[in-house]
Amino acid sequence: MRVVTQLVIVAILVAGAGGAWWATQRSSADADTSTARRGPPGGRAVIVEMARVEVAPVNVTVQAVGTAAASEAVVLTPKVTGIIKRIAFEEGETVQAGQLLVELDAGELVARLEEERAKHSNTARLYERALKLFETKNVARARVDELYGDLLAAEARVRGDEARLRDYVIRAPFAGRLGLRRVSLGALVRPGTEITTLDDTSTIKVDFRVPETALSAVSPGMIVEARSAAFPGRIFRGTVRTIGTRVDPVTRALELRALIPNADNALKPGMFLTATIIVATRENAILVPEQSIVSSGSRHFVFAVVDGRAVRTIVELGEQSSGKVEILSGLQPDSVVVTAGVQKARDQAPVRDANAAPPGGPRRGPPPGGERRRRQAE
Repeated sequence: MRVVTQLVIVAILVAGAGGAWWATQRSSADADTSTARRGPPGGRAVIVEMARVEVAPVNVTVQAVGTAAASEAVVLTPKVTGIIKRIAFEEGETVQAGQLLVELDAGELVARLEEERAKHSNTARLYERALKLFETKNVARARVDELYGDLLAAEARVRGDEARLRDYVIRAPFAGRLGLRRVSLGALVRPGTEITTLDDTSTIKVDFRVPETALSAVSPGMIVEARSAAFPGRIFRGTVRTIGTRVDPVTRALELRALIPNADNALKPGMFLTATIIVATRENAILVPEQSIVSSGSRHFVFAVVDGRAVRTIVELGEQSSGKVEILSGLQPDSVVVTAGVQKARDQAPVRDANAAPPGGPRRGPPPGGERRRRQAE
């Protein structure tokens, strides 16, 4: 009986000790949670980086992608079948309009042209003689009309042969730069055979598409800034030349064409370009660094610093460029925001600028007497 009583007493003591331990742990956890909610112990300010918002002009833009094309481009091919007699150009050469490029062998046509010219000359003499005889009534009017018809036919045959002879000579239709040569001297070429290409790349055309919602914002003459992966950091500037007359019913996009000067021939036809159209400029826009923006679902906010405390402020974002974000609403031109350390900031919690001097001023060396005590210890 005594043993049973002792066992009961031990069990009660163990249960009491366990309950006391659990209560202590619960109280500690509640205290930690309360401290976390209140912020840093003792109300100490969180060290962050802060800066005043920037007020500067910002461009309102429309983004698009497009493909570069030469302002004029053609594949040079012969109009007739013949053997190449002369090649008068070099690959990659810059040529002028009308410059001779290729000449085909036209010996047979030249001989026939000379024959037709001789016939024309003989017919002209017969016609002149008939006119003189007609004045003296020695030839009939019908004969004069017949010879005049023969003269006109002879002139037409000469002009036809001269036109055919010009087809045996290939000239540059406009000024530009030639591409690779695809034929050799003495080669037999036919209509459609590619000889070379000619591109006028002094100005580049860029065709791109923008959503129909931008229709009211774009107009000819607007500035376009194009970028290419082949030239990182370089901006090619031009203007909108033409706006398409139709919206694609499938993609709901509108096609635009821009012209970009290309004096150094950096851009090549066929290159992929990203284009930015500047549709408007807001002069006094409020800008903050990208890292100061915190997103929560579809909402965005920043921590504005008011009287030494971080205030969670909902903002509306605008344009974004060069690491800066435009704030359309929520901040004033003289606002100060947290730019680094936003993950440590809490709403209404005190904050201190990491770049500012700590309270009491900077420490300029060891405390008074510190050097003397160190030497005595040595």
